[in-house]
Amino acid sequence: MVNFPISSNGIISNRFLQLGLNHFKSAAEYIQFLPYKRNAYKENQLCVFENLGGTCSTKHSLLKNLALENNFPELKLMLGIFLMNESNTSKIATVLKKYDLKEMPEAHNYLKYQNEILDFTRKNSSPENFIHDLVEEIEIQPFQITDFKIQHHRNFLKNYLMENSAISHNLETFWKIREECILDLQQ
Repeated sequence: MVNFPISSNGIISNRFLQLGLNHFKSAAEYIQFLPYKRNAYKENQLCVFENLGGTCSTKHSLLKNLALENNFPELKLMLGIFLMNESNTSKIATVLKKYDLKEMPEAHNYLKYQNEILDFTRKNSSPENFIHDLVEEIEIQPFQITDFKIQHHRNFLKNYLMENSAISHNLETFWKIREECILDLQQ
């Protein structure tokens, strides 16, 4: 796993140093063990600290910014689309059955160093949870976890619905079903 000392005087680095965390590895483990929850203001790069939790977007964006503050640009922030299903995301099985769906394409943020995928979303997160169902992957910058991510995801869903004409839901309904899935993930 990637590791480097936290030596910057940046705002994010200082927060980790105040917690007694002076290497990336310990900072990433700290973030991984914080609860999965939505943040009200994703644009605030400190929201994970302020809310004592976060999503894949805010947690990995924070860690990417930590890497940037410490002159470690080789760590990449990724946006992947994977097909959530009953096997890889059992918490959404009820929602999928309710709407007669076998899967829900979901946008997921994670980090990549060289060819290693790093996922710090939850305490037992692992690339194995999604890698086999990953259908698209692009590198993004931390500021792209809000509007860009949503638009990219919605465009993917629009194309997915066109390619899967047996699904009778329109984009707005499909997005609401996805939101139901996300609510179940927070339980």
